Amino acid sequence: MTAPPELPGGGVREVKSAARTLELLELLAARRNRPARLREISEALDMPRSSCYALLRTLVKYGWVRTDASGTLYGIGIRALLAGTTYLDTDPCVRIAKPVLDMLGEQLDETFHLGRLSGDKVVYLVTRASSQYLRPHSRVGRHLPAYSTALGKALLAELEADEVDEHLPAKLTALTPNTHTDRAALLDDLAEIRERGFAVDRQENSLGVQCFALPLHYSAPATDAISCSVPLARLTPDREAEILGAMRKARETIDEAAMAAELGSTGDA
Repeated sequence: MTAPPELPGGGVREVKSAARTLELLELLAARRNRPARLREISEALDMPRSSCYALLRTLVKYGWVRTDASGTLYGIGIRALLAGTTYLDTDPCVRIAKPVLDMLGEQLDETFHLGRLSGDKVVYLVTRASSQYLRPHSRVGRHLPAYSTALGKALLAELEADEVDEHLPAKLTALTPNTHTDRAALLDDLAEIRERGFAVDRQENSLGVQCFALPLHYSAPATDAISCSVPLARLTPDREAEILGAMRKARETIDEAAMAAELGSTGDA
């Protein structure tokens, strides 16, 4: 069998058609509930319209892309959901963390998450929602900038200073008036997180909500973290202390179970 062609650095040469397919799927996924027209997709990917159309029709045929009745609007298809649920079903860390977060939710009736660092984003793998009213800011499969979330900052703080920049976009865009848009200020915040031991999102991702996060230490550096989202209207110093105390115990439970099972994070950070 002929070996795959290799690049000078030792890596396998990228397959352009596969890369194009992934770029198209990621583009549609990022648009969420805003289907795109052929022209928008071809321009965004800098792809000839005829090639883009052929790729779209192939993906529609196999269920990775869906289209409306007119055949002019395209969105992510059901096969992407099936692939995503398989990832969650087979991830051992998710299986360990989920019942612990369920227990936290029953105990405190707040919203808890498990998130994983992936590039410059945090991907939400588990969400245990509060029964009290709280808009669904985060849900399974959603990804948000690492620099604007407690989950992301907890994980960025685990990295060496020269590694942090690898997980930041070229420009820090404000999601709220409180979001860090200055790298120096963000790095100062991460230094405080390292010293304090937990991260806080002070309405940096969503107004009216404060979040707390702790990194999980079953892998080094940590790529997974747990968080709690609390509306400011019901957050008091005593409630904050109660939440953080319960989260520390939950982290210990998750870390011990993962290490006993000899598991490490399967994150792709």
